[in-house]
Amino acid sequence: MLVRSPENPDWGLGQVQSNIAGRITVNFENEGKLVLDARHVSLELVFLD
Repeated sequence: MLVRSPENPDWGLGQVQSNIAGRITVNFENEGKLVLDARHVSLELVFLD
């Protein structure tokens, strides 16, 4: 699944690697791998044509 963080557009496109108990691990193209708390961050799904 591909996502973007609207609050952090400079992170670029991210690929979700896991979602365990609301802790989402995402590998962003410009920021690297981050573990995010789903209660405190919003992610937008990205659909490629």
